[in-house]
Amino acid sequence: MLSYRHAFHAGNHADVLKHFILLQLLDYLNQKDKPYIVIDTHAGAGLYSLDTGYAQQGAEYMQGIAKLWDVPNLPAPLQTYVAAVRQLNPQGALKAYPGSPWLALQAIRESDRLRLFELHSTDARLLHDNFAAAGRRVKVEFGDGFAGMRALLPPPSRRGLVLIDPSYEDKEDYRTVHQAIKDAMQRFATGMYAVWYPLLPRPEPQRMVDNIMRLEGVKCLDVVLQVRAPTSDGLGMYGSGMLLVNPPYTLAPMLRATLPTLVKLMGLDRTAGYRLQGSK
Repeated sequence: MLSYRHAFHAGNHADVLKHFILLQLLDYLNQKDKPYIVIDTHAGAGLYSLDTGYAQQGAEYMQGIAKLWDVPNLPAPLQTYVAAVRQLNPQGALKAYPGSPWLALQAIRESDRLRLFELHSTDARLLHDNFAAAGRRVKVEFGDGFAGMRALLPPPSRRGLVLIDPSYEDKEDYRTVHQAIKDAMQRFATGMYAVWYPLLPRPEPQRMVDNIMRLEGVKCLDVVLQVRAPTSDGLGMYGSGMLLVNPPYTLAPMLRATLPTLVKLMGLDRTAGYRLQGSK
């Protein structure tokens, strides 16, 4: 599991889905004056170079953020997302990509708090260095984000967003995420939770989603973006999903209006599409 390095995948189609939704969730939280906490359980390094190093090996961003970079008249939520990435690229060329910690830091207010966890030792050091000047709003911890999440819930303000984004290289991650949400809802039932997961030709991702959506009293919205057909050899991610627990009422209408644009821009074959499913 710890061999996973997000730098290889920075800015790909999964990041586009995850990060434009993240910014919409934070915008919703900002509509009330009361402070909140953001917990990122698998924060990575927080910032990534696209023109050097790991990202150049697969250049996955070319099928992700690059597809949106110079497109005029994007839907407003995608304009907000692209504008956030442009803050790291003031000269105009797409050379750097922000992870969820950096995006969250730009969105939160002075009274809000950001707690970042990373278990990969190299990425944890980079994360600490990248946010060393962020001030008291941000705390970086080298450790297990699931345990850190438990320790922080419920937050004193009773407002918060938890982003859960493990690598899933260890199949146990699917069960751990399900248990983490089950436990979190007992501690902090009114919290907002965003779980990213890959679309793979294996049963574990959908089983995890189904198990969470069946939890008693849990309101969910499952968002799926497929960019291509599964390969015949059964390898590789053909899309990704975001499972939102306690989503804003504004989210589903926004996604219905916005996701067709992502399908059009990032779809690689005729199987590309999206799906929204709410819990019953």
